[in-house]
Amino acid sequence: MTSIHSHNLHLHLPHPPSTLTATPTTTLPPSTTTGLQFRHKLLYLESLNINSLKALSLNPTLRTTPLSTLLAVEDTLLSTFHLPRSSLGRILDMFPSLLSAVPSATLLPVHHFLRHHADLSSSLLPRAVLRCPRLLVSSVPDQLRPSLLFLRHRLRLPITPHTAVLLVSSVDNTLLPKLHFLENLGFAPHQVVVMVQRSPALLTYSIENNLVPKTEFFLREMKGDLGEIERFPQYFSFSLDGRIKPRFRLLEEYGVSMSLKDMLTVSDGEFDIRLLELRLRTADQ
Repeated sequence: MTSIHSHNLHLHLPHPPSTLTATPTTTLPPSTTTGLQFRHKLLYLESLNINSLKALSLNPTLRTTPLSTLLAVEDTLLSTFHLPRSSLGRILDMFPSLLSAVPSATLLPVHHFLRHHADLSSSLLPRAVLRCPRLLVSSVPDQLRPSLLFLRHRLRLPITPHTAVLLVSSVDNTLLPKLHFLENLGFAPHQVVVMVQRSPALLTYSIENNLVPKTEFFLREMKGDLGEIERFPQYFSFSLDGRIKPRFRLLEEYGVSMSLKDMLTVSDGEFDIRLLELRLRTADQ
């Protein structure tokens, strides 16, 4: 019988590690399904002309928001607010937080407020939102309702597509300071109310960049009477350097005068004609 000598058998095994180390974890790429869903979401944003990089940067939760939520937002804006689909890209690009919003908790309360408290009809409401998309992201109790009460009770101002922009203005920080500025010029509170009713845009202008320089030019350079501004508060809506100054300088040069309304509201061609007529009339006298 043949014997096997164990001392001739050599087994070569790897040396065990001196210390035990945890196997590093590797972050796996998104699954194919998740990747496709994200790509579909990006394609959807692009179909609305939304800058997806900007939207994801400003609203990081959009990365995990299901496409169904985005579609629900779109459906609400189309079927409830009656906005044209062509406008959605501009609005959602301005306010990407809407993309991940739950309509029942955000958009629908705003719609109810605008329809039943601000009394905007179904035909006027979309026009108001298109002029001021910020309405869609404004808090009803904290922003919209206080402004509505102020506009109605203090100024007796109806809400229209043109005045709805005032609903997103702070009463204390924006609206009241404009009224105080006009009152400090010498207008009585009831006069200010009438001025705002004639030109609601007054409450949207910057005090420092609009109201102050135009008032100073009117009083110091034009030697105007504040009563004319009371009758024509739209004066503040015209460009100081683009229209007010150059037209006044021409009147001053030829020694003629016009009311603020006649000086500012006509086209350049019509102004030139009126200026010529005034010069001829003055020459005949």
